[in-house]
Amino acid sequence: MLKGKKIGVIGTGKMGTVLIDALISRNIAPAAAIIASDKDKEKLHEIKQCYGVHAAEDSGKLVKASDVIILAVKPQNMLELLAQISASITKAKLVISIAAGIPTHYIEGHAEGHIRVIRTMPNTPAVIGEGATALTRGKNATESDLLIAKHIFDAVGISVEVPEELMDAVTGLSGSGPAYVFLIIEALSDAGVHMGLSRDIAVKLAAQTLLGAAKLCLSSNKHLGELKDMVTSPAGTTIAGLKALEDGKLRAALMAAVESATLRSKELGREK
Repeated sequence: MLKGKKIGVIGTGKMGTVLIDALISRNIAPAAAIIASDKDKEKLHEIKQCYGVHAAEDSGKLVKASDVIILAVKPQNMLELLAQISASITKAKLVISIAAGIPTHYIEGHAEGHIRVIRTMPNTPAVIGEGATALTRGKNATESDLLIAKHIFDAVGISVEVPEELMDAVTGLSGSGPAYVFLIIEALSDAGVHMGLSRDIAVKLAAQTLLGAAKLCLSSNKHLGELKDMVTSPAGTTIAGLKALEDGKLRAALMAAVESATLRSKELGREK
């Protein structure tokens, strides 16, 4: 799918580096086909030495030499970057953005011609290959462009396509979601300590329990209610725990968290 294509990665922070690593380690693209650039020249040198990719100190030259360009920069730096590279972006090139809250029309509007843009929203577990990424197409992007983007982001987890108007909901759910899960793990481990377990054991048990349950959910065709019932015996320990969670309105609190994060994402988008 990417055979013979040059891939440019602008921004070698955490996510940019993760993508470079995945492209090479999953044999999606050879190091010789990848060009990286970053304002931090020391970081760029490290990436070149570590992965054997080409380094470009000028982002405009990177764009000219690339077929697929991944914009792995912070949202607040996007305007400055687009000013540098817009003249070099043509409709022959595919632009993939991971900048949160930046709509496709914003990127399209700051470049010349009918450019092809895929907007993505990955989350932090991508750093260990367990990310969840939502993708949406700009007005000129093709089905083939989407498949290329999916091929890249499936290398760091799973990817799904959503309409652009739902990207804020994705931010509220999977973008911010890891923080909710860390809070749940912390609370479960606190409970384990309260009941007499050591902190180390409580954290391991809590984290592995969530990991195992999540994998079971993804690998099973069963409804979540069925999976829950598999653990729940009449008048047993689990139903007592579930009643306490319902009394504490855990379900409502998590729904409210996703809603609040979604609304905040929309507010930030309007500020662009």
